[in-house]
Amino acid sequence: MKIDLNCDMGEHFGVYRIDVNEDEIMSKISSINIACGFHAGDPHIMHQTLDKAIKYNLNIGAHPGLPDLLGFGRRKMAITEKEAYDFTLYQIGALFGFVMAKKTKLSHVKPHGALYNMAAVDSKIATGIANAVYDFDPNLTLFALSGSELAKAGNALGLKVANEVFADRTYQEDGTLTPRSQKNCFVESDEKAVSQVLSMIQQSKVMTVTGKEIEIKADTVCIHGDGAHALEFVQALNQSLLQSSIEIAAIS
Repeated sequence: MKIDLNCDMGEHFGVYRIDVNEDEIMSKISSINIACGFHAGDPHIMHQTLDKAIKYNLNIGAHPGLPDLLGFGRRKMAITEKEAYDFTLYQIGALFGFVMAKKTKLSHVKPHGALYNMAAVDSKIATGIANAVYDFDPNLTLFALSGSELAKAGNALGLKVANEVFADRTYQEDGTLTPRSQKNCFVESDEKAVSQVLSMIQQSKVMTVTGKEIEIKADTVCIHGDGAHALEFVQALNQSLLQSSIEIAAIS
């Protein structure tokens, strides 16, 4: 059994700033999603983060978000399907310039924050994003919340869709993530987060905040690299996956 571990990175500004434990986390994952400038990131950070991703032989993905630097792309905006398309296409292109210059390969696209959550339930936003990915390169993989409208839109176009699950976030009965505005949005402990990941991979099930178990498909697991104990959690998860005979491998 195999699973992809992905992490959102390059989510800061300034050429001299480097995330704590960035290298160590990259050595434990298989895919990286690089911020493209709208919610975070800048040309220097994109370049720097891409160089590290190449060093660790990671699958490289674009991580487009809403144009909301002050809100870190986590605040909903009233956008149209066309705007979702344009925002996504523009940001993929921004990262792709560096990818081409480095003579490497862009593997996937994963929307960020509010854009991701909006696309999970809004078919028009989902269609706009999926069409942008398809028009840029139909061979790219679209990372989408498992069972979401974005996953459906990608599948309808014939894109390869990686159903994404989250290690440290809690779930609602409809399969969506619990909003960050609610107190119970995060899994309480690293031990419970590891247990949740194993359940999603091995049993295709996750326990919701209401205590109901729902079906879920896991092709890739999102690891948040900006938490206070992010590195310790990634190390614990890697060890548990190894002990459970689950190989960490990027989606081919």
